[in-house]
Amino acid sequence: MIDYIAKTEEIRAFTEAHVKPKRYQHSVRVAEMCARMCRQYRLDARKGYLAGIGHDMCKDFSDEELLELAGRDGQEIIDFDRKKPALLHGRAAAVMLKEQFKVYDPEILEAVANHTSGKIGMCDLTKCLFLADKIEPGRPQSTEEYRENLLAMSLDDMLYSVLEENYEYLTKHGIEIYPGTREMTDYYKKLSGAGEAL
Repeated sequence: MIDYIAKTEEIRAFTEAHVKPKRYQHSVRVAEMCARMCRQYRLDARKGYLAGIGHDMCKDFSDEELLELAGRDGQEIIDFDRKKPALLHGRAAAVMLKEQFKVYDPEILEAVANHTSGKIGMCDLTKCLFLADKIEPGRPQSTEEYRENLLAMSLDDMLYSVLEENYEYLTKHGIEIYPGTREMTDYYKKLSGAGEAL
């Protein structure tokens, strides 16, 4: 059983010491948003806060450190990630949570490892962290009205809405999109209310 208070403080202190101040403030907002969403969708808010405060703990690590850490999780590192190792910061953080902080909860590790790109078949905690990272109050589009509209939805409806919005933004701005993102968006469309009309 995790002592959530002590463990969260340990991870918070490490994050504060290893990322830029703005990134740390973002991490606190994500942790608060993720905990709020966990309460709303009847998940463990302590897990949500811990995952949120640690999700970017490796964001300011070097490319070499990120590749080395992420390479220890047993998953393949695809070419897209090798070209942009910063994308591996979630996987690196999940390895650190397990190895250095002795966090073995599979939902927390999955959430942290996949918070950047998401994946098909995410657990609900992963959905909450993925969304909290995208809609926390420091994000430019995240007005109070924007958040309230999203938080009035079911978790799957909110996930689909944010995935679709993200996909449109990246396409419009000519930003290279993570492999499998369109397929993942379509998968969650089927799970959401938007898929019922098909």
